[in-house]
Amino acid sequence: MDDIEIIEDFNNKDSILARYGENMLENKYITNPAISREEEIKKMILALVTPDKSAILVGKPGIGKTALVEGLTYRIQQGDIPEVLKKFSIIKINVTALIGSSTQDGNSDTKIHLLVDEIKDKKDIILFIDEIHNLIGSNANNSLDFANMLKPGLDRGSIKIIGATTTEEFDRYLVRDRAFLRRFEKIEIEEPSMETTVKILIGSIPRIEHKTGVKFDYTDFVIENIIKFMVNMTSEYKRIFEGTSKYPDVTFTLLNKAFSFALYDNKDKVTFKHIYEAISTFENVYPDVRAKEIILFKEEFAKYLEEEKVL
Repeated sequence: MDDIEIIEDFNNKDSILARYGENMLENKYITNPAISREEEIKKMILALVTPDKSAILVGKPGIGKTALVEGLTYRIQQGDIPEVLKKFSIIKINVTALIGSSTQDGNSDTKIHLLVDEIKDKKDIILFIDEIHNLIGSNANNSLDFANMLKPGLDRGSIKIIGATTTEEFDRYLVRDRAFLRRFEKIEIEEPSMETTVKILIGSIPRIEHKTGVKFDYTDFVIENIIKFMVNMTSEYKRIFEGTSKYPDVTFTLLNKAFSFALYDNKDKVTFKHIYEAISTFENVYPDVRAKEIILFKEEFAKYLEEEKVL
């Protein structure tokens, strides 16, 4: 599909793509959304360029499955992508909104049927379906059997999909339909290491600064030590069991909290006061862990806390 056709689709009020989809190529990315995730993106690209195959990302919550698709979009925008995918658009579909019927010209049909009819003859389009399990297995959860509707297009290779789901939902719903899964390459997304998570957060700071209008105005050395502290504080056995997400999302929550305290104080810079407040009120780790981390924070950053008269 060329750019003109994409624009026409998104200006068409009867288009299901326009109504329930988001053209991710229209997003502006301040930084690479998928820092240090080159291997996972390579696997996703290889799946998409394989005839009659699509990709499904499977992993725990909070490990960056959506960020990987954003990273692929970023690479298409930058032209850093194999030639065969350079003309592709990635359309993120709101799956929950697709459950139900739609009436056009007096005729009522399921939204899923309308979507499949709309995209079946299109080229150079990739659907991104987050939580794809919600539209699989109608007998299990009264959702529409999206899988059977998509199989012919997937077989022809005329429909390309990136699905994302958790490991639990994959095992619970998707494995029931082996015929559907044969059309996909399953890509296991592992939780990044502590070292990789540090790189991801440091590389994402410009994006957070742009979004909030607040600067993290310390030297690279100080910022790296702060991020390392946050990553260590949110390591696996310190998190409340099954009550929070994984790296990098859990540490992003803590970092974003510091920016939120700066905004609350009407400040244009994050200070150690805001970092201390974020750490002191962070509820995604056990209370005894938080108490110990507060003490460690005061010890490690005593010089800066004293200079800024935080305590």
